[in-house]
Amino acid sequence: MTEPGVEREAVTELRENPQPAPPAVPNFQQRHPFLSWAWGLLSLDFTGIAFGTLFFCWSLTPSLLPRDWLYQGLIGGISAAIGYAVGSAIGWLVYEFGLARRSWWPLPDRIIRPVKVAVPILSLLAATIMLVYSAGWQRELSALMNAEGTTTTGYIRTLGLSMLVAAALISVWRVLRDLVRWVARQLNRWLRIPSPAASAAGLAVVLVLVFMLVDGILLRVGYNAVNSAFSLQNNETRPGVVQPLLPEKSGSPVSLAPWDTLGFEGRNFVSGGISAAELTAANGEPAQEPIRVYAGLETAQDTEARMNVVLDELERTGAFERKTLVIIPTTGTGWVNPTAAQAIELVENGDSALVAAQYSYLPSWISFLADRSKAAAAGDALISAVHDRWLTKPEATRPKLYVYGESLGTQAGEGAFNGLAEIRETVDGVLWVGPPNSNPLWRSLTDRRDPGTPEIQPVYADGLVVRFADDAAAIPGGPGPWLEPRVLYIQHPSDPVVWWSTDLIFKRPAWLSEPPGFDRLPSMKWFPFVTFWQVSADLANAAGVPDGHGHNYGTTILDGWVAVTNPDGWTQADTERVRGVLESLRGRDGPEK
Repeated sequence: MTEPGVEREAVTELRENPQPAPPAVPNFQQRHPFLSWAWGLLSLDFTGIAFGTLFFCWSLTPSLLPRDWLYQGLIGGISAAIGYAVGSAIGWLVYEFGLARRSWWPLPDRIIRPVKVAVPILSLLAATIMLVYSAGWQRELSALMNAEGTTTTGYIRTLGLSMLVAAALISVWRVLRDLVRWVARQLNRWLRIPSPAASAAGLAVVLVLVFMLVDGILLRVGYNAVNSAFSLQNNETRPGVVQPLLPEKSGSPVSLAPWDTLGFEGRNFVSGGISAAELTAANGEPAQEPIRVYAGLETAQDTEARMNVVLDELERTGAFERKTLVIIPTTGTGWVNPTAAQAIELVENGDSALVAAQYSYLPSWISFLADRSKAAAAGDALISAVHDRWLTKPEATRPKLYVYGESLGTQAGEGAFNGLAEIRETVDGVLWVGPPNSNPLWRSLTDRRDPGTPEIQPVYADGLVVRFADDAAAIPGGPGPWLEPRVLYIQHPSDPVVWWSTDLIFKRPAWLSEPPGFDRLPSMKWFPFVTFWQVSADLANAAGVPDGHGHNYGTTILDGWVAVTNPDGWTQADTERVRGVLESLRGRDGPEK
């Protein structure tokens, strides 16, 4: 036992001659700041995990079209990241304006630790169970469309991919957040800006930089790169496609639109079709050689010059002397549905002229996202030019004038008209197939539909002029009179092109509150954010389903054309006969996109 006097002396010695403290050992964060920061990007908020799991499970509910595990993994990851952000924001608000003022918060470790263990385990369990149900829904939806379904074991891969996608998105967000904080610290340190103002300024600086990067570099450079890539494809020719020799076709040796200027889709269009001999054999009556007129982007230097070539080609081929003249505003690349073109020529027995023009190198979905106004302007230019020349012809002998459009081609076609009244004054009928949800005329007619009629198959003004149909059986549209000129929209309940809209982010659409159409599952529900990403993913596979579903309209176009033109003496037996011919020609003139 130490003597009191000795202990006091030792204490006095220590006070007068303090011993130096042992050198501090740097921790991992000090020794490896970058690795520590990178590891922090992976740390997760438990409220965020719970909400992220909820959004992920929502994303597993059915959408319009069947999805494989790869698509579902992408959508699930995006949805989980959005849910994580929502959950983290809610958790922060609850803490700042509630828990932070409570004396009992934070809870003891004996309570917090089990929660931190339970939340990830329960989330993983819930996600796995939901994946099993989702695989069943996907098989049910595939069976509804006569498509091949998925397996439960294969669908489980969705979870791993979704976790990777969500982690990547959350990490990007955190990098941007840390960049805002770093800029704020520099402003506070060097310019002595107060911390609140520095934080706001840091956020503004990063937002401007991100906007400049995305809009000024990534989008524009990406758009130019994609445009260049597809312009190279435009110079190619599909195997088996050869230059037409018949004078009734653009691109022929006597044509004013040279073969090598028509582009990939233009060459495919003019070289295809059904010959007069084939039409005679199919219909049992002597047929004329169908006329196909086309101008590519490289046919002339600008839109006005291309329209002049189109008009000269119509005059050269005698198109204004035929029974039927059909204006076809194209999709982005200049594509014309070969089944639609063949159906028109079969019904008219070759006494027809089809005219189209290319306005872009880009596929429809890129044109739709990047420059949809270009489609409307191109459609207006084509229809106005042809209509103005058509008006100069004798009324007694000039052909019936129709407009046909599909997908983005419907938006191009609508661009020529201010409304239904102008359509009635301009043409003899219109057939539009698979219209995008953003089409102004389609949107207006749908919003003003007769009370009590569903959005997926609306009735407008008792169907006197314009009608909507979801399949061939619905095309007559009711027993009431259908005045000419007739306007018909064909739209599948499962077509994401028709139902995709940014409004899906925050608003439940009418079509998801109504009884489902014939090829949509009743179990499809609307969820904020999630449904938007689900339908966005469906766009990528819109035409990858069997005929009669999604954006694949097959021979339903034939039924629509017969309904709009109402040929004299035509019967349902004639329709089925022509349908059989179309089925035998499938793929001959290129794919139905």
